[in-house]
Amino acid sequence: MWTKEILGTDIYHLIFAFVIYSMLGWLVESIYMSICNRRITNRGFAKSPFCPIYGIGGVVGYLLLHPLGQQPVKLYIAGAVLATVFEFLVGKLMLKLFGALWWDYHEKPCNYKGIICLESTVAWGFYAIIIITFLHARILAFIDGWNRQAGKAVCSLILLVVTIDYIVQIIRVLEIDIRGQKEKMMDRYQNFKARWY
Repeated sequence: MWTKEILGTDIYHLIFAFVIYSMLGWLVESIYMSICNRRITNRGFAKSPFCPIYGIGGVVGYLLLHPLGQQPVKLYIAGAVLATVFEFLVGKLMLKLFGALWWDYHEKPCNYKGIICLESTVAWGFYAIIIITFLHARILAFIDGWNRQAGKAVCSLILLVVTIDYIVQIIRVLEIDIRGQKEKMMDRYQNFKARWY
């Protein structure tokens, strides 16, 4: 699995880059919001320092936009539009699943339903230029500096911890009663067992 390629990049590099972008995105956004809020702010959904929206955005953005690396104006526009559409779709999905957003642009000028705003769109274009022309090559060099087996182990461990963290947070957000569900399942099992034995 790790050696299969998508658009010229193997899965190993894509997964490792996803992990790095997710952690870098969390770091940058948490620092920015901590400065804005004048207190330490965790901008992740869960407890771990991980924002998968940045991981997906960084990897998919690179795969789709790197052909524009020598055309900065087209790269800027495409990056701004692509990231804004992605942010909008993620925002709508979050509203549908959880009834809330983890960001709110209502106070920003030129916003649409608090989900997207002009300020972020402008920033996404610059991020696209930074990722394509500067950052991604350095991330790939960092990944190549690792022994592949160690890199796979580290990625797998990080993703396992993040998955557990996210499951716990989703259970809390959706207020899923695990004990109550377990008791219902045991009652059903006992009823089934009583009918057949």
